Amino acid sequence: MDNSRQNIIKEIAQELDCGNDCYYNPKTNELITIPNFGEMFDEDEFRESFGMELKKVKKNKADFIKIEVLESFESFKIMERFITQIANEQFQAELEIILERKKPFQNFKNTIDNSDYRQNWFDFKQNELEKIVETQLNRGKASAQHRV
Repeated sequence: MDNSRQNIIKEIAQELDCGNDCYYNPKTNELITIPNFGEMFDEDEFRESFGMELKKVKKNKADFIKIEVLESFESFKIMERFITQIANEQFQAELEIILERKKPFQNFKNTIDNSDYRQNWFDFKQNELEKIVETQLNRGKASAQHRV
């Protein structure tokens, strides 16, 4: 994979992790990021802040591949996969219990942040997000070819 494509994939994955939906134009390599509307409280403020971007995407809809923020269950699956590759069985069991209890995302984050596995988690999650982005870009490219 060429370096520019890998950089785009990495950037999109980082934007998704920040809660932004991404619109990628493979013809121009343009990337438009807009906070996921589900995270916004004031619709008028949202439209005022991102109106130009929204209009551009709407006007050129066929040119953009939309990559949305992960659903909760998708993020949960990434946490589950991370746990399976941890060598420390005691810590692995602790994380498994956390996922079964209330507030799994918050408690997982707090536990990971205060562990030796913090950077491993960030690297793992980034890699998983990049795989998802690459798959979606490939699907989007294929569907765009059918529209032509």
